[in-house]
Amino acid sequence: MAICGTHLHERGQLDNSTIVGTIMTNMGLDKYLEENGINIVKTAVGDRYVFEEMINNGYILGGEQSGHIIFLRYNTTGDGLLTGLKLIEVMKETGKRMSELNGLVTDFPQVLVNARVKNESKESYLDHEEISKGIQMVEEMFQGEGRVVIRPSGTEPMIRVMIEGRDEEKIGRLARELARVIEDRIG
Repeated sequence: MAICGTHLHERGQLDNSTIVGTIMTNMGLDKYLEENGINIVKTAVGDRYVFEEMINNGYILGGEQSGHIIFLRYNTTGDGLLTGLKLIEVMKETGKRMSELNGLVTDFPQVLVNARVKNESKESYLDHEEISKGIQMVEEMFQGEGRVVIRPSGTEPMIRVMIEGRDEEKIGRLARELARVIEDRIG
């Protein structure tokens, strides 16, 4: 998405100089887009939320980290074949190999840990002071170079704890500790 977004932006074809991602979009993409004068708007996880944001605000490019990329000028759903064709178009126009284009964005490591909880408790996790303080403490520790995304599963009795930062070992430990706190309080 970054490659196609910057290519469209350079050609003056990226409406509102903005692409749409989700809360799970990697911070490496955020930083790359910022360096290239492109905004990113984030939605809840799911193609439908990305699509709704695009329609409601006049954006033409959006997608999920999973690779579901929507080129609204051509289609209303994520389309792998279209994404592949657009990448080939960028390669042809820039003369760069895919390996070169792929190296433009440096992803931050992300760790996802699931905390098993009572289904009826998963939406009220922030009501527990120890959980809220734990999340706040981890976020403050990163000072803008990492983040915490906590979201209740839509289908299972669990809360997903995703932590992103530069040190994979550290974020893994923090994610496991935070998941343990959540399980201890509402599990």
